[in-house]
Amino acid sequence: MNHNNTFGALAFVAALAASLMPVRAADEPKYPDLRGEWHGTGNRWPKPAPLTPEYQAVFEAGLAEQERGGQGNTPTFTCLPPGMPRQMNVYEPMEIIVTPQTTYLWIEHVHDSRRIYTDGRDWPKEEIDPSFRGQSIGKWLDTDGDGLYDTLAVETRHLKGPRTFDSTGIPMHADNNTVVKERIFWDKNKPNELRNEITTIDNALTRPWTITKVYRRSQDKGPIWWRESICAENNSLVRIGTEVYYTSADGLLMPAKKDQPPPDLRYFNKAGK
Repeated sequence: MNHNNTFGALAFVAALAASLMPVRAADEPKYPDLRGEWHGTGNRWPKPAPLTPEYQAVFEAGLAEQERGGQGNTPTFTCLPPGMPRQMNVYEPMEIIVTPQTTYLWIEHVHDSRRIYTDGRDWPKEEIDPSFRGQSIGKWLDTDGDGLYDTLAVETRHLKGPRTFDSTGIPMHADNNTVVKERIFWDKNKPNELRNEITTIDNALTRPWTITKVYRRSQDKGPIWWRESICAENNSLVRIGTEVYYTSADGLLMPAKKDQPPPDLRYFNKAGK
């Protein structure tokens, strides 16, 4: 056997295999380590909101309804998802999973998890079914040129309603032509803090509205056990038509506000008949 030929052939095959393998460029930025459990730090949008006169009136009417014991404008009491951008209050702990094609924001709260596509796609020309969280396209950025990605720029479109900015009921336009732009950035000197600069463009607003949300990573070094969050479980609110009632501890319907009319019982037989 000619060992020189055998070894030469093996070396050629190894070199060919190596040449076909994807090679990471030395100067290609790396993704930040965002593993762990992230928590939101506030569930309200700042006041006053830059609302048009029409939607300022809607907001004030909702606040007055809440003062009377009702739910006002906020639709989430029936366990509808808060939608974008409200869901980025991060009502339950958030897990961030980063891949080259998609960044996942995994949140156990009323369908709040998101996929942010970072594979270079553009918005399709065909129509996309709207959703409460919409569709998000993003791009990772290395803003200081040190070889480590530090900012995720995101745009979200194709939303549906009803949605509000927060639980006070700051309204969003009924046309649902909302566009949400985010810059989620990681301070390398504060590795356990994320900031999300959120700009909302919506026809209920007189101008684009920018606010910043902060998320903090848990310092618990033990294993993470993600809890389940089920909105409908133990929800005592019942909507009948346009009215909202409470369910008492003994399972009976009760009013939620003063002088509230009872539900229409026209399809129920009266007692004794």
